[in-house]
Amino acid sequence: QVQLVESGGGLVQTGGSLRLSCAASERTIRNYAMGWFRQAPGKEREFVAAITWSGGSTLYADSVRGRFTISRDNARNTVYLQMKSVKPEDTAVHYCAAGSVLSPHSYAYIYWGQGTQVTVSS
Repeated sequence: QVQLVESGGGLVQTGGSLRLSCAASERTIRNYAMGWFRQAPGKEREFVAAITWSGGSTLYADSVRGRFTISRDNARNTVYLQMKSVKPEDTAVHYCAAGSVLSPHSYAYIYWGQGTQVTVSS
């Protein structure tokens, strides 16, 4: 069992930056691909970014490519999502997840955090 805890969410103005963290407890995430997803009110959960266990490969949704960067520190058992040039449409609960393969699909991920709210004001 992998427990994931997100942090770093909050209120940010359009064009600002925010860094989300996802820390794993009780078990290492070293062997897992990690992903970030988000869900806005009234919308389905959508893929944001993912990274392989080694950090050697990444995937991004078209809506965030060039603005967001996913990274990981396996020694700290933590994954990050650096968000820059944020837009009001980035407002959502952001979730991290651990899975066995790099994928933009939520069904590929086994463990999920509880999420952290990101609100972008216009």
